[in-house]
Amino acid sequence: MPAMNLADWQHRARSLPVLATPVGIQEFLDRIPYNPGATARCPARVLADGTANCMEGALFAAACLELIGHPPRLVNIVAVRDDDHVLAIFRRAGHFGAVAKSNYTGLRYRNPVYRNVRELVLSYFDDFFNQDGELTMRAYTRPLELAQRRFAGWQVAADIDYLSDALDAQPQRGVLPPAGEALLRGTDERLLRAGLLGADPAGLYQTGGQGAGGVQLTRAQDAEPA
Repeated sequence: MPAMNLADWQHRARSLPVLATPVGIQEFLDRIPYNPGATARCPARVLADGTANCMEGALFAAACLELIGHPPRLVNIVAVRDDDHVLAIFRRAGHFGAVAKSNYTGLRYRNPVYRNVRELVLSYFDDFFNQDGELTMRAYTRPLELAQRRFAGWQVAADIDYLSDALDAQPQRGVLPPAGEALLRGTDERLLRAGLLGADPAGLYQTGGQGAGGVQLTRAQDAEPA
């Protein structure tokens, strides 16, 4: 893809009516295939290539939210025995919501009804499980403000690995009480099946266990769009 400058990115994104609201941004991400690779596409590349993984999708959402007046901010949900998950957060009427790209159905959009970031993050808790049905969320980061001068041009950068590093360096806050892990119930098989509906197996964290609690996964193109 030829290099795209910031003005080109803004023009192309603003020309798509679907990207004019948080709900529309989520609908766009839901329509494009999940990228199972460990790539680091900027928002301009996501728009051109029509695919995104979790980090790429969150950055794309943050860039689109910025164009409609929301500060571009990311929160990383930190997991054990699972992949982390990145949210592009926004605020309306004093309440937080999120846009996200995920291989799991329950880890995507959240309506702006949460009073603070912790409430928003915890709304993902019961849907945050690995293929073995283990609840894996353990912490979340302070929001990373992408509008900082040191990140200038991230919307069209050739590589965005430096943003992943910056997000990993953010202070974290745990979500479990002391000894809380022992209190967790495994995920119900029906919820596990629903969460994995349409998932691309190539993009799932490999636990080394039985995997998916006996759920038979098909490739994303053979199932419902992820």
